[in-house]
Amino acid sequence: MSSPNARVRFDPATMDSGAFYRVLNSVVVPRPIAWVCSRSADGVVNLAPHSFYTVACVDPPVVQFTSVGRKDSLRNVEATGEFTVSLTPESLFEQVNATGTEFPPGTSEAEQCGVELEDSERVGVPRVAGSPVAVECTLHSTLRLGDSTVVFGRVQVISVWERAVRDGRPRIEELRPLARLGGNEWTTIGEIKQIRRIPFRRWTEDPSIGERLRDAGSDPAGS
Repeated sequence: MSSPNARVRFDPATMDSGAFYRVLNSVVVPRPIAWVCSRSADGVVNLAPHSFYTVACVDPPVVQFTSVGRKDSLRNVEATGEFTVSLTPESLFEQVNATGTEFPPGTSEAEQCGVELEDSERVGVPRVAGSPVAVECTLHSTLRLGDSTVVFGRVQVISVWERAVRDGRPRIEELRPLARLGGNEWTTIGEIKQIRRIPFRRWTEDPSIGERLRDAGSDPAGS
């Protein structure tokens, strides 16, 4: 009888890169989406979703997204040195997905997909008008890794809809962001859970904290 926690091994050394990419996308989840707007040297605006996206540094504030291959977003940012990242709201689900279509060069994804753009505050690249959050960036640097390039953007300003800000920070229930999973799967925020970090002093004062966690973690499959 096999163990309930028996594992299937996926080895990149023995698998086709495309097949392993699909596995990787299915386990690094959920992934936030950078809806990157950029402008070419000729003035053509590009809008594309990139699901390899995160914060790279706090001080100075830097965000990063990865271009798998040399996409228009990468070429434009290298050419002009600036871009915006708009949060992908649940209300624009179909438009976000559609802007990932491989349109011919020179095509405005925003126009084709019905996405309204508006002027940014600090950079010469527009932001998505229907998105509650826009991160305006100038190019910090790029890093080539195999077939991909990581783009680091120095954050110049973040603008958030006023109604989405409470107690000095944007509230997730107002932002309603989309996230990517594996294959053609996406997700929304679902249930929101809150929990505080445990200060070490509490561990020493209350041994039951560690005991409870160790008991719960000793049976991860719930059998």
